[in-house]
Amino acid sequence: MKLRILTTSLFLFAITSSFSQVTDAPAFGKGLFNLVGKDSTFTMKIATRMQFLGVASWQKEEGGGLINPESNYLVRRSRLKFDGFVYSPKLEYKLELGLSNRDMSGGSELTSGSPRYIMDAVVMWNFYENFELWVGQTKLPGNVERVVSSANLQLVDRSLVNSRFNIDRDMGIQLRHKTNLFGDVVMREKFAISQGEGRNVTGDNLGGYQYTSRLELLPFGEFKGDYTGADLERETSPKLMLAATYDINQDAVRNRSNQGSYMEIDNGTGFYETTTKTLFVDAMFKYNGFSFMGEYAHRDANDPLAKNSDGTLTGDEVQVGDGLNLQMGYLLKNDWEVSGRYTTIKLDENITGKSPEDQYTLGLSKYIVGHKLKVQTDISYLNVDGGTDEVMYRLQLDVHF
Repeated sequence: MKLRILTTSLFLFAITSSFSQVTDAPAFGKGLFNLVGKDSTFTMKIATRMQFLGVASWQKEEGGGLINPESNYLVRRSRLKFDGFVYSPKLEYKLELGLSNRDMSGGSELTSGSPRYIMDAVVMWNFYENFELWVGQTKLPGNVERVVSSANLQLVDRSLVNSRFNIDRDMGIQLRHKTNLFGDVVMREKFAISQGEGRNVTGDNLGGYQYTSRLELLPFGEFKGDYTGADLERETSPKLMLAATYDINQDAVRNRSNQGSYMEIDNGTGFYETTTKTLFVDAMFKYNGFSFMGEYAHRDANDPLAKNSDGTLTGDEVQVGDGLNLQMGYLLKNDWEVSGRYTTIKLDENITGKSPEDQYTLGLSKYIVGHKLKVQTDISYLNVDGGTDEVMYRLQLDVHF
């Protein structure tokens, strides 16, 4: 571990020293360095970003008062990003490393006991007209909120729907295509075949493979803000993306498709396998500073209750159920934005034992240099059916070079 930290530090020091005299550095938010090979056969943009987060939470007692205060302050995200092309502008790449504890957490015997440094390591080849082939580890074409970068969120962090249902990153291949149907109407198709256990797994493939299909319809044409929070472009005409994703994880061994806990059987000598299916239907709308994002998620499994080889229950279960997230905001002329979110989670209580949850969030953001330098704060009220309600306040600073 110490050796890796030392190696990373020396690498950053070498880069900084090499370019310490550069006076034509990119503008703020455009990367630290933009390199171009002498023969123009490669480019590399090097960038970094940080998120500093403070959280305070309380439980709500029956009389209406707030009790059991807790607080937490952390580097929520710390990333290094490299992207560009090699040999030809049609062959692009992206490498993103996560260096904060939250970024690296989740190491296990299936990741060779190592922290999960690599977020994205993917090559994208525009091999014919509007067709692209992606190879490597990156986000699967899942729900819109997950594909929106954590650097470009409208509120401090993603919703409970995303945390319960998203299919995140995986290793595999993706085929992407777009076509202009008629007029301004654009359709985009995305297909992926992946390993099915999540990112940075080094062991043999467990169970089967994961198959993801996503279809997007943009009736008023493409727009820059289809995968960013807030209408920072202040669209002068209505823009809309409607989409649906269907994901099948064959013989999945984790309790949230390719996410969540591994479902061990027979005292840890194997894994329970069941085919898990996830559906997302979502929309993104923007016009003149107003933005709306909505998404519905549903997960099911062939047999959600994990069993040992002798048929006895292990106590694990697939987190099957439904989720709905509705979010909107309005960007004022002075680049302050007021936003709100309603989220409801209804897992199958008979299977998961978890009660329905409703969360209400009110947010305030100041975009100093768009999403590259911003301060965001929000307050949330979580209502748990038959459980303990909670209030949470968050304040976050984003700096992206």
